[in-house]
Amino acid sequence: MHQVPIQQHESVEDQMDAREQFERECRENISGMGNDQLLKNLAFQWFQHSLQYKYSYNFSSLGRPIIQYPQDMVAMQELVWRIKPDLIIETGIAHGGSLILSASMLALLDYCEAAERGEVLDPKATRRRVLGIDIDIRAHNRAAIEAHPMSHRIDMIQGSSIATDVIAQVHQVAQTHQRILVILDSNHTHDHVLAELEAYAPLTSPGCYCIVFDTVIEDLPDAMFPDRPWGKGNNPKTATWEYLRRLKEEARMAADGAPLAFEIDSALESKLLITVAPDGYLRRV
Repeated sequence: MHQVPIQQHESVEDQMDAREQFERECRENISGMGNDQLLKNLAFQWFQHSLQYKYSYNFSSLGRPIIQYPQDMVAMQELVWRIKPDLIIETGIAHGGSLILSASMLALLDYCEAAERGEVLDPKATRRRVLGIDIDIRAHNRAAIEAHPMSHRIDMIQGSSIATDVIAQVHQVAQTHQRILVILDSNHTHDHVLAELEAYAPLTSPGCYCIVFDTVIEDLPDAMFPDRPWGKGNNPKTATWEYLRRLKEEARMAADGAPLAFEIDSALESKLLITVAPDGYLRRV
């Protein structure tokens, strides 16, 4: 009679070793991609070619257009899961897809925490929220966002993200939260993004991220933006570089205390290969 072998269960130590080995292999792969100039060139060529089809316009998040590349959408869900923020601040709303993605990830955090504790989840009883700011929230977009099942987690402010009164409102909201992630994706001129960084990057909690989207404009030909006020030398990446330079200068001049500091998450960029935010994933240290 054929005997079924007894299944050997992995010990906790074996499971940890396997996970550490897998994560080590991932880090090695990511490092290899970051050092593979041919692969990075090919990825950028693909990215640049995809722009003629408005590639990022073709995706949605839970039914709302998001206007993002899928790699950046995956990066966002990874960061939200790792950071577990209770407030996500976003400048730039457009169709609202990014707000919906952020809200859905916060909802999953609440769900998982309730499941771990064995509690009944009331989806509307949450401390986790998304705050969106836009100078012009179109009526049809606002209506669609407010009609979405995730709307109870979303607050919106209409006004310039660099206006004094809007900045004050955002800071007031931030005072009631402990873990804050910031996403900047509105007007892409150097001066506007630099002003946004000055206003909102300090709200980023230690270990969390301030993400500056569309820094890739600096790497693209000027001819790609004939009807826009931004282009090479005047864009989110140049603003990010200037902001980081200012922070380093302030740190050098500081006599004491812990100055505000961010580092570019180059490993994340190497992992994505295709992203609209090169040098734009800023981790507060």
